[in-house]
Amino acid sequence: MNPVEIHRGESPIVLGLPHTGTHVPTDIFQRLNKRGQGLDDTDWHIHTLYDSLLDGATTVRATFHRYVIDANRDPSGASLYPGQNTTGLVPLTDFDGKDIWADPPTPEEIEARRQQFHAPYHAALQAELERVHKLHGVAILYDCHSIRSDIPFLFEGILPDFNIGTNSGVTCASEIESTTVEICKEATAYSSILNGRFKGGWTTRHYGQPATNIHAIQMELAQSTYLKSQTAPWEYDENRAAQLRPHLAKILTELAKLAPKLGTSR
Repeated sequence: MNPVEIHRGESPIVLGLPHTGTHVPTDIFQRLNKRGQGLDDTDWHIHTLYDSLLDGATTVRATFHRYVIDANRDPSGASLYPGQNTTGLVPLTDFDGKDIWADPPTPEEIEARRQQFHAPYHAALQAELERVHKLHGVAILYDCHSIRSDIPFLFEGILPDFNIGTNSGVTCASEIESTTVEICKEATAYSSILNGRFKGGWTTRHYGQPATNIHAIQMELAQSTYLKSQTAPWEYDENRAAQLRPHLAKILTELAKLAPKLGTSR
């Protein structure tokens, strides 16, 4: 299976989808323990939730599961949140801090996976951002994520519905951040936070370079906003999704409208 799935569009918006893939090669799957084989930490159905929300948006989706290797982690293995509980380049535990491997990978195997899966995904994402930038003079990477709303190992309490990450304003123009924040605040049925527990993963931090007019913002959604239940079998809730999708569509639409102004002003 190709490690990356690309759908090219002509919009200035590129959607990154690093955690929706569920493919695990058989030899790797057999080395996961029963808990790991449940693949619980998937960003379930996020590609479905965002499908067709913005005409012309480019999507770059990893098809492999994050337990194979995490496409949103620093390839060096450096922690995104030093001093806090998190998972690594190849996670050894799940989001509840429980072991997921019967036979964990060696450093050599992790490097092989980086080359086979992580590197092709990011080569594709880099290429699409450069292509879109050439078309418009600007590119906006909107990195799409979701997570269970209650995970004590990672954070206290219940996670807000919209978790916006810009690495404290570093990864995008202030207009991108403020536009997204305002639309989320207007969605009064949902809660939101800016640069809370999730400030943006490696993808957002790596590609978000406003000085070059490539901007990046991460949206981490609470899975309670669009799933029937935050437990297996992780069913998509059409009714909840139908209420959520217009707000997501408005964010993407307004960012696309904003992009030409960024391209001429910087």
